[in-house]
Amino acid sequence: MSQDEVVSQTFRALIESADRKFARVRDLPLYAYMRLWKYQQENRAKLVASGLNRWEIGEIASRIGQLYFNQYMRTSEARFIVEAYVFYEAILSRKYFEGAKVKQLGVRFKELRFYARFLLVSLILNRTEMVKFLVDRFRDLVDDCNANFRETNFKEWKIVVQEIVRFTKVDTAFAYIRPLRYCAMFDSHAASLPYVARFHAKKVLKFTDAILTSYHRNEVKFAELTLDTYRMLQCLEWEPTGSFYQKRPVLPNDHSGASIDHSGTSGVIDINFVADMTDPSLPPNPRKAVLYRPSATHLLAVIATVCEELPPESIMLLYLSSSGKAGHSNVPQGEHSGGSRKSSSNKIVSRISQKQNSSIPEYHVNGKKESSDCYENYLWLGPRGNGDRNNLYPGDILPFTRRPLFLIVDSDISHAFKVIHGAEKGETAALLLSPLRPAFKDPSSADTTQYGSQFTFFLTAPLQAFCQMVGISSSDANVDIYNDAESILSTSFSEWEVLLCTSTSLDLVWAQVLSDPFLRRVILRFILCRCVFFHFFPPEASEEYLPVCLPQLPSCFSPKSDVVQSCVRRLANHLGVADYFHLSDA
Repeated sequence: MSQDEVVSQTFRALIESADRKFARVRDLPLYAYMRLWKYQQENRAKLVASGLNRWEIGEIASRIGQLYFNQYMRTSEARFIVEAYVFYEAILSRKYFEGAKVKQLGVRFKELRFYARFLLVSLILNRTEMVKFLVDRFRDLVDDCNANFRETNFKEWKIVVQEIVRFTKVDTAFAYIRPLRYCAMFDSHAASLPYVARFHAKKVLKFTDAILTSYHRNEVKFAELTLDTYRMLQCLEWEPTGSFYQKRPVLPNDHSGASIDHSGTSGVIDINFVADMTDPSLPPNPRKAVLYRPSATHLLAVIATVCEELPPESIMLLYLSSSGKAGHSNVPQGEHSGGSRKSSSNKIVSRISQKQNSSIPEYHVNGKKESSDCYENYLWLGPRGNGDRNNLYPGDILPFTRRPLFLIVDSDISHAFKVIHGAEKGETAALLLSPLRPAFKDPSSADTTQYGSQFTFFLTAPLQAFCQMVGISSSDANVDIYNDAESILSTSFSEWEVLLCTSTSLDLVWAQVLSDPFLRRVILRFILCRCVFFHFFPPEASEEYLPVCLPQLPSCFSPKSDVVQSCVRRLANHLGVADYFHLSDA
């Protein structure tokens, strides 16, 4: 056997071995594919001579990119998603898939998967120009496949194209706005920085883990990332300060429009290039488990695992965005009985309680009162299985309050989760609960399936949410006016930070997380959101239109307080929408 044949056979064996491991464990260590990649680099000439196709190199690089992305989703480390981007961009610029014959259906599917994966990575990294370019290429590729393989149904791929078009239409409504991630340039306020630096509560918790999930019928999503979880995912990360986010995307054409020939490009992809794209001085991002339409049992299992592994003196954030009773109309009556159905464990306890005293509608666990209200309402997590598999009750969360918990619920039954306060099993939970219904000048904007949840939008992009609320579109917003509005918010947030850090009546639940920049920013945005909602409605409006925080924040952060109300007044006056609000005179 010649040396070339040995190299070719070794290469094929490495491919088979790596593929078997990839199919078996999607988050396997990268060594299997990196060994394969290195081997093809060292033996490229011999492999090409023995019939190696360029698309095969692209497939290997695409698998490596996907493994890096999986590592990012597991660890939230920015360097992994940047590494994935490096590999995907190299595949695109070197046209690894474009040399394949049209008749090779299998190769076309590999190319389709590559574009879908690259789009997801580019979305998360906010590479807007690259996303636009990829959407066009992806759509053309699906059309080409549909025309050349008429015997094959590409309906699912057409749906994926529709998803990404719909997602980008919403996500790029304010394309010039600053990133959702925590950015020192925008989110660190010089005036309040000394107070934040000196602040120290009796107990300080570190924010290490988050669980994010959302489900709404026909919600905006791409792949397994919904618009709500996409916004929260980025809101809980640092914005890298390197040149990566300011760079123009490297597209497969030069500035003159002429095509760049990468056919002779070697297989070397500069993995170390990531060092120029991320700031090693930034603290680590909190780990995030993003769950796509989980069953209630799956969600609870993940919460239990994270809670069990939570480091000492740490806090877990749980974000839930879902419909409540509104989901019942689409579910057979036999499965749901108007939201009054109890979990099986609660039924057993209730029956025992009824035997002992039929007049008492509550039971006691460990000496604490636990109301049956904990199982009267629930979040509907999606159309799967039967009965309670879809339903998450407030009482289901109680076992996890043995550890510190920061709970955000965005739902039309969010206030049902108020029953958690006072019923915790060990640690008082921090609760941020959305209004029961959104508020918009234009009622058509209230469609969650089109624009995402309003409360989540306020917590992740407050000025954008405010503009959407009062009907200011991206085409109406002047960049300079918008930037000045950001300055108004920044000044107010800085002032509120000082008040938070110097308050003598701040509950320990909030004080113990105030040192964390992500959670502190969420608290500040909640204060703004509550004040905006309070003054958007007439004074006699029901409390169901207001978000809720438990334990209560100090009275100086009440929507009626001058220091908070003045921010909304300045913002409304600046944007010319003061007539929409019921604000007292300054």
